[in-house]
Amino acid sequence: MIDKILEISKEAGEIVREGFGKRFAIEFKGTKSNIVTEIDKKSEAAIIEFIEKEFPGHAILAEESGEHKSDSEYTWVIDPIDGTTNFAHGLPIFSVSIGVTKGDEIVAGAIYDVMRDVMYSTEKGAGAFRNGEKINVNDRNDLKESLIVTGFPYNTDKESERNKRHFLSMLDECRGVRRLGSAAIDLCFVAEGIFDGFWESRLHPWDVCAGYLLIEEAGGRISNYANEDITIFSTETLASNGKIHAQMSELLNN
Repeated sequence: MIDKILEISKEAGEIVREGFGKRFAIEFKGTKSNIVTEIDKKSEAAIIEFIEKEFPGHAILAEESGEHKSDSEYTWVIDPIDGTTNFAHGLPIFSVSIGVTKGDEIVAGAIYDVMRDVMYSTEKGAGAFRNGEKINVNDRNDLKESLIVTGFPYNTDKESERNKRHFLSMLDECRGVRRLGSAAIDLCFVAEGIFDGFWESRLHPWDVCAGYLLIEEAGGRISNYANEDITIFSTETLASNGKIHAQMSELLNN
């Protein structure tokens, strides 16, 4: 299955790369800040067509077309472009993210950093990889020396003050905070030890499915802000190398 995930991730990535910097239609999903492009839709359509051919009967949960139900125990969780706002503005930080669940368990996934041509992949119990080379989280254990990454939900009205408070609290306690605009890539960078930790609220299953498994297989920790175990449907994500997890949780759990 992982070979097929990598194959279609690359194919979708080619569609996205070819569309980058070109003229394309943009639609709004509820707010002016939450957009979808025709390239998102082309990428997703190619992935779904591939799944229906190679794994007929498998269920699908996709960002743009929603839930494609079936009786299968397998579900493909698809983000055709994670970082659409970056893509639409010509900022080359975005990815194709595909995760597969069996029941409630994530069993495989890939995140393709399109413009860097870097493929992150993982299978349950088999480790985490960057272009086929094994990766691991770093071992930094002091938040004061850590570089952290975050993001903000499109609907800022609900949690605006809380998000700002968390951002300022983290900024005061760590070496630096970055915001790249693609949660999937953020998780990849934690998994390979570039970043020490990541937090964000109101993410969706397609944003995190592959990334959650990548973090775990790289030796990191995934939880909510209170350091409790979560699923891809949870509303809070805290990911780290595990060493600074409790320190981050203490700042965020308020």
